[in-house]
Amino acid sequence: MKSASIEFGRLDDVPARDAWHHEALALTPWLAANLERLEKVLGMKLELEGTELKVESFSADILARDLSTGGRVLIENQLEQSDHVHLGQIMTYLAGLQAETMVWIAPSFREPHLSAIRWLNEHTVEPFAFFAVKLRVVRIADSPYAPLFEVVEKPNAWDRQVQEKAREAVGLSEFGQKRLAFWSHFVDRYPPQAITYPANAASTRWRAVEGSPIDIVQYLGSESVGVYIRASKGHSPGDALALLDSHRDQLESSIGRPLGGSNGYFLGSKLSLDTDNRGNWDQAADWLASQADKYQEILHAVLRKPEGNQE
Repeated sequence: MKSASIEFGRLDDVPARDAWHHEALALTPWLAANLERLEKVLGMKLELEGTELKVESFSADILARDLSTGGRVLIENQLEQSDHVHLGQIMTYLAGLQAETMVWIAPSFREPHLSAIRWLNEHTVEPFAFFAVKLRVVRIADSPYAPLFEVVEKPNAWDRQVQEKAREAVGLSEFGQKRLAFWSHFVDRYPPQAITYPANAASTRWRAVEGSPIDIVQYLGSESVGVYIRASKGHSPGDALALLDSHRDQLESSIGRPLGGSNGYFLGSKLSLDTDNRGNWDQAADWLASQADKYQEILHAVLRKPEGNQE
């Protein structure tokens, strides 16, 4: 029996601009709609946040969220060889958008730009990470174009870090993943708070009241967010109660809440809303930030007054 002949084609490279006529009008929208192609080579799970975001007089191509860490990912793409202009813009975007990871995509990279990426990875600390990704477009004869992505620069030991983060993400409950995403949203909206207390998957965030045995606590529940006061670590609820009770009248009047404390939580206040609905997250974050600021201002004013002068 005569075997059927097999015809082989030749894989040819195609200029990226043949596939996308314009960076902002063609490549960026396509990439935003096909982030799963980048996920495979980067080892991330990405969620799109926006495209063409204004930073000063420039526009960042794509901003996404790494769902395994909650950190923001800046994606800047080109249809030509890497250039100094894009490198400078990338650094501007990182600061303006509070991004932790930068992904620079281009058909080819000049060696000075690859050296810059290596230098950034060697001289910055976690969670910052910088990637150079080569974009290649291929086809066989008249077949459809096929885009290929190849990581040509990445942080040292990135593969090991990705595996560790994947194991951590699997270990989080569904609500734990929501808490991580919410607190990441919170610190993005109020960046200074990320310096002393980065986002995590806990249900609460703590803010110390300097010079006292108490903390202000912000919490995330399933149907509400709230703020209350409790004893700092290393102190008992009795320590907190003794201090707060001596200023009870003024604290209750200023904050507008009863002292309480039977469960170790004092001056509790909450906002009821559906925290599963991400459309409510801006309102929840703003309320939590303003309430914590209010509590801290009142506590500092009241607790610093000398004994016998509580008017």
